[in-house]
Amino acid sequence: TSLRKTLSVRERRGSFPAMRGILWQTDRAITFTTKPCPLCDDAKEVLEPYKRRFILQEVDITLPENSAWYDKYKYDIPVFHLNGKFLMKHRVDIQKFEDQLMKLEFVLKT
Repeated sequence: TSLRKTLSVRERRGSFPAMRGILWQTDRAITFTTKPCPLCDDAKEVLEPYKRRFILQEVDITLPENSAWYDKYKYDIPVFHLNGKFLMKHRVDIQKFEDQLMKLEFVLKT
């Protein structure tokens, strides 16, 4: 069975606690951001047509509990992870995003 099929409804909805800064769930994209962040807003607009295919979680790196992410990404926002792995920074590479999302969906279907 696929990972998606083995996850309970609670797990798929993302109600499990954070693990090492990444929420444990399939097809989850995380953007590391600050407020305000015009580049982050632009990136989210570019990803808008894909919003039904993944869950986007925003992590404000300026919050005290996210200081490790701040140290790592303070000069690079927005930064995107897909399922816990670095994907891109500064702006959305839509082809790269689409390719990775398709790979992820293929794995989950098999």
